[in-house]
Amino acid sequence: MLQATSSLSLSSPPDVKKRFLPRGLPIGFAASTSSWLDIPEPSLDRGWWSDWGKRMASPKKEGFLTEEQRAMLKIAAQNAEVLSSSPRSPSKMVLPELHIKGGGGGGGGGGRATAVGVRHIRRSHSGKLVRVKKDGAGGKGTWGKLLDTNPVSRVDRNDPNYDSGEEPYELVGATVTDPIDDYKKSAATIIEEYFTTGDVELAATELRDLGTDEYHHFFVKKLVSMAMDRHDKEKEMASVLLSALYADVISSSQISQGFFMLLESIDDLALDILDAVDVLALFIARAVVDEILPPAFLKKAMRTLSESSTGLQVIQTAEKSYLSAPHHAELVERRWGGTTHITVEEVKRKMTELLREYMEHGDTVEACRCLRELGVSFFHHEVVKRALTLAMEIQTSEHLILKLLKEASEECLISPSQMTKGFSRLAESLDDLSLDIPTAKCLFQTIVPKAISDGWLDPSFLKSKVSDEEHGDEGCEKLRKYKEEAVIIIHEYFLSDDIPELIRSLEDLAAPEYNHIFIKKLITLAMDRKHREKEMASVLLSGLSMELFSGDDIVNGFIMLLESAEDTTLDVLDASDELALFLARAVIDDVLAPLNLEEISNKLPRICSGSETVRIARSLVSARHAGERLLRCWGGGTGWAVEDAKDKIVKLLEEYESGGDVGEACQCIRDLGMPFFNHEVVKKAIVMAMEKKNGRLLELLQECFGEGLITINQMTKGLSRVRDGLDDLALDIPDAEQKFLLYVEHARRHGWLLASF
Repeated sequence: MLQATSSLSLSSPPDVKKRFLPRGLPIGFAASTSSWLDIPEPSLDRGWWSDWGKRMASPKKEGFLTEEQRAMLKIAAQNAEVLSSSPRSPSKMVLPELHIKGGGGGGGGGGRATAVGVRHIRRSHSGKLVRVKKDGAGGKGTWGKLLDTNPVSRVDRNDPNYDSGEEPYELVGATVTDPIDDYKKSAATIIEEYFTTGDVELAATELRDLGTDEYHHFFVKKLVSMAMDRHDKEKEMASVLLSALYADVISSSQISQGFFMLLESIDDLALDILDAVDVLALFIARAVVDEILPPAFLKKAMRTLSESSTGLQVIQTAEKSYLSAPHHAELVERRWGGTTHITVEEVKRKMTELLREYMEHGDTVEACRCLRELGVSFFHHEVVKRALTLAMEIQTSEHLILKLLKEASEECLISPSQMTKGFSRLAESLDDLSLDIPTAKCLFQTIVPKAISDGWLDPSFLKSKVSDEEHGDEGCEKLRKYKEEAVIIIHEYFLSDDIPELIRSLEDLAAPEYNHIFIKKLITLAMDRKHREKEMASVLLSGLSMELFSGDDIVNGFIMLLESAEDTTLDVLDASDELALFLARAVIDDVLAPLNLEEISNKLPRICSGSETVRIARSLVSARHAGERLLRCWGGGTGWAVEDAKDKIVKLLEEYESGGDVGEACQCIRDLGMPFFNHEVVKKAIVMAMEKKNGRLLELLQECFGEGLITINQMTKGLSRVRDGLDDLALDIPDAEQKFLLYVEHARRHGWLLASF
């Protein structure tokens, strides 16, 4: 509708009997019915109409329209012409000039007009009156509402103005996938493939490639649950795979979480597996024996599970039926038929047979085929070493042996790294080999250039060997003298049992870079003696573990022992068992951490006697009452001094904590006479302070440190041992980590710790 903001009052002759709006003047121009233009019908008085127009157009004549009203009337006429040709609602076309104040003028009143909405009637071109619908839409002969659309209109793809965005679209639903479900499907595929191939490395690689480490506890659950419903072979394979993936791919916490999920779902598993309780109990026992599941897991699970839970029955079965039996470690490991892998001794025997058969027939292709069938590519350095040794023993076979090694290298059967490692191992054992083959060194020096010139030995081997000789002449002499002095010091210790004197002797040598060699020499000499000397060697390791030697020194010393275990066996028949006892005893005496056994194992070839020795040591440590048994493994003796010292330390700390005198406590520590073992005082004091929340124990440590009774090295060692055992402490002391951080901060403020801590 069109509304006006001012009105015009026009006088009309008295004889006009009909009001009429001239064509082209906007409808509803006046603000009220009293202000409509009184215009006669053109058919009644055309002369008057002409005269009326002249009077309007003439501004000089009196008493009609003012100039302002004439301007407004002209604008209204222009708007009417626009509206008559526009399809849109006329309400949108009002010019702003219409909104003006009314003026005074002839015949009409002035002032502001009141806007009144008027329902308009639109006249069509046919002369018929057409009522406009609400908001100006619809009606016959009208354009319709502005936003009205043609329901039958279609988009023409051939239209030059075609826009693909105007095409009707359809929402297509997509299934939302759960990443956990995808992971479980992938895990099942990996497990099925592993059960088929038995390839541990491939399974580990594929599991890493999934890139979802946070879901590995589902892999543990899936692996065990799938193996439970299969034969003993698959059960053994599952246990072997878990041990292989432990720490390297799957963390300890994820393995624990996976087994706990199995305990919670044992009722569902029992529907398909009748003996599910016993089988899962055996899996848990095997995990404890393999040291991938801490024994504390059993107690934690028992506290978490309800008394009516079937999972609780699993824990009880594992504890009573498998982990409490005598020699339980061996029984559990052999329950499913033993290892799934070929033993080291069997591999070596087959390699020797292969080489001797090759020397008889000279068939290189057959020899390579047999070597490939062994499936121990990571152990091919042993073939290289044995083949070269055989070539030195039977010099007429040198040509055949070199031909075989060259063929194996060209076929990529023996990798360059394995070839170099085999030569390196032989070079290291040339001194011992010269006892049986006097010309061993000369023969080796002639073989190496041939291998390099034929292209199947990396030239870097010779360069590294020459470099070692050039830079090692002086070092070799120093090392030789160190070994001689070390032997003398160890012999004196076996006679005197004086640890402080031995420590002073080692300090006088001033060769800490050879500490690992001292460890090797000490244990090697002890293994060839009686139980007394073996016990003394273990006690000495406890004394040296912090006073002089670092953890790396001791680890490297044991690695050297395990690498040369085969040579040691020539002099000590049960060297492997003796070494296992030394390793296990070192763990019990806190010289080595349990994780150090894993570190040592990773640095050894997967199939070798050293790896088997580490496995035996793990079994010994995880056995029930392992501490008491290992402390008595050589009949007690001086070894009990360490255990007695631990008991005395606990008693003096408890007495001091309950109100004892600090001076008396320091005197008791001094009376122990084991300054190399004072890190145990630090460890016990910190743990007791956590448990009893008593700050007096820190005051005792401060007093001992101030008097020089406990050195900064011993302080650092003690706190390091507490840090290493935080995971176990957290089971009994939930806020152990927070308290430890506070104690470390306290120690730093008082200067107890080395900067390297």
